[in-house]
Amino acid sequence: MEYSFGHEKLKVYKEALCFIKWVTINTNEIPKSIAAKKHLDESSTSILLNIAEGNGRYTNKDKCRFFDISKGSTLESAACIDILKIKGFELDEKEGKIILRNIYSMLIGLIKANSKNRLYEESTNYS
Repeated sequence: MEYSFGHEKLKVYKEALCFIKWVTINTNEIPKSIAAKKHLDESSTSILLNIAEGNGRYTNKDKCRFFDISKGSTLESAACIDILKIKGFELDEKEGKIILRNIYSMLIGLIKANSKNRLYEESTNYS
């Protein structure tokens, strides 16, 4: 595969694309009028867009700002999955959350790699 831009080489970017595909497949039958469906589409898109934009920034501080936004959108996406599930919609929540956990972990790695002077503690307890 040939890449045009640096962010396309990032594993986290590729995983975010997988999550968007998961969202598309798993929410296809959910009515467009359901707010959590719309928000899940928006937050999954935000994950990807902020990874791309952050990777293109020159300063580490700028990179981390966008990766932090992407991390927040990852958590929003997980919450949207919970909302849709509690409202009775059928979706493969386990697969979606596994993809999100992978994205979240990779974003933490990018943030740590770009913020050596920043104190960063993050809970990785998923139980």
